[in-house]
Amino acid sequence: MDRHFLLEQAESMQNMMVDRATGGMPSDFEYAKVRSSLLSDAGITPLVPQMVKTCRSTGQFWASIKKIDQYEPRRQYIWNEFRLLLDKLEEVGSPSDSAIGETLEKFDSAHVHAAWQKTLDRRTSDPEGAITMAKSLVESVCKHIIEQVEGQEYTGKSDDLPALYRKASLALNLSPEQHMEETFKRILGGCSNIVTGLGELRNKVGDAHGQGPRPIKPKPRHAELAVNLAGTMAAFLIATLEARPHP
Repeated sequence: MDRHFLLEQAESMQNMMVDRATGGMPSDFEYAKVRSSLLSDAGITPLVPQMVKTCRSTGQFWASIKKIDQYEPRRQYIWNEFRLLLDKLEEVGSPSDSAIGETLEKFDSAHVHAAWQKTLDRRTSDPEGAITMAKSLVESVCKHIIEQVEGQEYTGKSDDLPALYRKASLALNLSPEQHMEETFKRILGGCSNIVTGLGELRNKVGDAHGQGPRPIKPKPRHAELAVNLAGTMAAFLIATLEARPHP
């Protein structure tokens, strides 16, 4: 759902709740319509205030908020409850999101760009899914690079992410052993470790594999890290591919 529309809906709900909490009588029909919009978008549901989730009408909300004496404390309470949601919806996106997105969009693969959008969409609402998509993003980029450099369809269906990255990095002259300068060797070795770590993280906490009796649940901050690392590596690989001299 459009972020600008959701921001308008969140602000409208906040205003209606403040109105009801300070003696007003907002429309129950409008309240229900706005509430439905906010709860129907899985990307923001975790940030929607609990009072919106539990109060199906302005009357139910009034029964809860009237327990707080005086208007000003009620206003402050409502504003605080909406702060995280409004902050999220007001985000334009980090500079890295935009830069990586532009690089991937220009790349000749709709699947790669779609994978990036899915990782961004799932960071908050579905950390496990975002981590899985982050790994899939790098896999897709590596396969496209191998195909473009070798000039034939990629057939290594059983290759895992580290193996895919090794083939792609060798094709682009990005493997540590292809360089003599120690600084480059360390940096490129670090890139390889990042990719390996993404694959291991997905196997541990992603949503593509079942977990044991004590499953590890990643937080949005873990998904944010995985997505940022995957996006950075994908954009770097694509930029290197495009910088290669054409025969």
